[in-house]
Amino acid sequence: MDEKLQEIEQRFERLTADLGNPEVIGDRARFSQVAKERAQLEQLVETFREYKRVKADLEGNQALLQDSDPDVRAVAKEELPALQDRLSRLNELLKILLLPKDPNDERSVILEVRAGAGGDEAGLFAAELLRMYLRYAERKGWKFTLMDTSDNAAGGIKDASVTIEGAGIFSYLKYESGVHRVQRVPATEAQGRIHTSTATVSAMPEAEDVDIQINPADIQMDVMRSTGSGGQSVNTTDSAVRLTHKPTGVVVKCQQEKSQIKNRAMALKMLRTKLYEMELEKQQSVRDAQRKSQVGTGDRSEKIRTYNFPQDRLTDHRIGLTRHNLAAVMDGDIEDVIVACRTFFQAEALRQQQAQA
Repeated sequence: MDEKLQEIEQRFERLTADLGNPEVIGDRARFSQVAKERAQLEQLVETFREYKRVKADLEGNQALLQDSDPDVRAVAKEELPALQDRLSRLNELLKILLLPKDPNDERSVILEVRAGAGGDEAGLFAAELLRMYLRYAERKGWKFTLMDTSDNAAGGIKDASVTIEGAGIFSYLKYESGVHRVQRVPATEAQGRIHTSTATVSAMPEAEDVDIQINPADIQMDVMRSTGSGGQSVNTTDSAVRLTHKPTGVVVKCQQEKSQIKNRAMALKMLRTKLYEMELEKQQSVRDAQRKSQVGTGDRSEKIRTYNFPQDRLTDHRIGLTRHNLAAVMDGDIEDVIVACRTFFQAEALRQQQAQA
């Protein structure tokens, strides 16, 4: 592993030098490519360099254990466990950082939230989940655009689609796909009984033009009046667009813009992403099985996470994580949950790789 890490460090240093090369600076495409590759290696290289520093400190500490001065030996012995623990943690982190990268990790995301089982309460919960993710996106400084939403009569949503743009967003949100369950007393419950409802979340890596080529003849476009809350153009112009991909039956809709042309472009982006997701599932049977088991049908018995309001507790059932303060969670304070999921599944991938070695 050390040899591979040294090669990566040398590559990182060459890329750093290239960023100061006038020829590279003058070539915008090449400069962007070099900067992107260097950024992808930065965390790994910094971790490796810290690993080497701690390893050197540990070796120096072990040498001091043989010092003739008993006070020096005592200090060295006291510091030894912390250095050993730090070196072990860095070693495990390096193994995780060396895992093969998901090629979709650097992509933007199209996030879909749908009400599941539970009637109006499920729609209200779906709306709260959507707000939670949008608030989280705001905290991260990500740009997002609500592409389509279908409201229900109780003030919640039946479903919604949103694009979240930026580098590496899929690596954060890909573990959010699945059934989210809520347990609480609905506002309409007169007898104070706790109800259980669900919503499903799907986070898909946004496809690019080069990923999926769509034959225009395969698309049926319908235009209609926009519905729901909005500006002056809502319900007055045929600006909403629905695209149907005839070979697969996939249907997408966008009504957020006043311009039919803009709505069509956004709907085409959604369609391309859905077709790309379908293609990925065909190519990767393991990922397909995982996604189906996560998203499921929306039944109450299927869940990846539970939001228990009476006990003020969030539980992620896949990784055994529990945290409190649901008010903060629903306001987008979910960074610790996101990081915990990423760390857990990276560790799982490492264990599988070591078992196959």
